[in-house]
Amino acid sequence: MGESFAKKERNKNKAKKKQDKAQKIMDRRHTGGKSSFEDMIAYVDEFGNITSEPVTTIKTEIKLEDIQLGAAPIEQEKEHIGTVTMYDVVKGFGFILENKTGHKLFVHKTGLLDTIKENDKVTFEREKTPKGLSAIMVRKYKQ
Repeated sequence: MGESFAKKERNKNKAKKKQDKAQKIMDRRHTGGKSSFEDMIAYVDEFGNITSEPVTTIKTEIKLEDIQLGAAPIEQEKEHIGTVTMYDVVKGFGFILENKTGHKLFVHKTGLLDTIKENDKVTFEREKTPKGLSAIMVRKYKQ
């Protein structure tokens, strides 16, 4: 009895793999094994582009005081005037509409110096937070 078709195909594939492996070994012996590794090396320049040439970078000096740790820098500006558009005493937050720019700023009860309610005219300082501008040092406007 002869071999089945599947068994013949399996044996043929095994023989082909064995022959391919022997060929790769012979190729490595003739080339010394070095050229294939050097062909695989790639370099990345300062812009993230991949090149085949080594990249020389120019080092720039960074001052220690320029390094900033944390999520976002907090910037404080001078005093502004605005109107309380909404304030929820129970939840402890609200919004102030700045008169000069028309920006709507978030205000939290921790940023209040006086008690406020809707339609109060207030003075405040702006603070840049990770979520946007907020009003701090909020007090009622006195002319």
